[in-house]
Amino acid sequence: MLRRACVSAFVLAGLMSAVCSLPSAGAQTPKSKILFLTESKGFKHGSVNRDVKDGAKKDLAAAEVAMTQLGQQTGLFSIHCTQDTKADFTKENLKNYDIVAFYTTGELPIADADRDYFMNEWLKQKRHGWIGFHSAADTFRTNNPAHKWYWDLSGGTFKGHPWNAGELVTITVHDTAHSAMKPFGAEFQIKDEIYWYDHWVPENVHVLMSLNIEKCKTKGQVTKKKEGDKEVETVHAEHVPVAWCRSWGDGKIFFNNLGHNEGTWTDKRFLDSTEAAIRWIRNEVPGDSKPNPEISKAWHEKSVKDGTAK
Repeated sequence: MLRRACVSAFVLAGLMSAVCSLPSAGAQTPKSKILFLTESKGFKHGSVNRDVKDGAKKDLAAAEVAMTQLGQQTGLFSIHCTQDTKADFTKENLKNYDIVAFYTTGELPIADADRDYFMNEWLKQKRHGWIGFHSAADTFRTNNPAHKWYWDLSGGTFKGHPWNAGELVTITVHDTAHSAMKPFGAEFQIKDEIYWYDHWVPENVHVLMSLNIEKCKTKGQVTKKKEGDKEVETVHAEHVPVAWCRSWGDGKIFFNNLGHNEGTWTDKRFLDSTEAAIRWIRNEVPGDSKPNPEISKAWHEKSVKDGTAK
């Protein structure tokens, strides 16, 4: 009897020890700190334009307001919005942040040492990530081999936007299980400017959603030329990815083409997707990042067929 009581006490003590070693129910991962870079060295989008009439400036542009409010409402992150790349995108300052987001254009003043630290050390850490919005793809896009680091980061660079800001487009989601795609469902429509891309390497990325050219008014880039007395139109169509992601060491990369229109920054689907992308970077929600080049291949074939269909 005494032996049985001792065994029971031993088991109970072990269970108590195990329970005490578990994290408390109230324990939470600290807030992420986001550096949101919105400097325009090329075209300045309305969503990141702080200028108002007579040389006055707003404190924050529409995209910056939306991201600031998202952080406040979710309690998920704090954010610093900056249009001063040279001052804020430095090795020392990056150490203060977990996530960097770009809504930028042109050739930004990033020093080589800061770039190397960002790509080779900072971005490879757990719970670190880079998010690109819309014209982040219109950044370092000139065909200069020195910019390859950025093409690897962004996944693709601006080639044009046959689908203008006022056109209602249809987008198909390929990975409905990815947390950042769930707010969109299997297919959705939105008015926003859609890019197509140079420096696109499908073997490097996990495509999340694409433009469904079959269901869009614009089928691709139209060129015209004279053939005798007639003007002949030719439609150039190809796969048009809209969002994708990839892993970078232990860090993560997420890109979303949407965000040209200021109205997109008040669209619940877009904001919920952005929140989920941040949670994905924080390793709180699931999402595959394995490259799926077969999607790009299949959708290129489909897009060419749909774009040239009479």
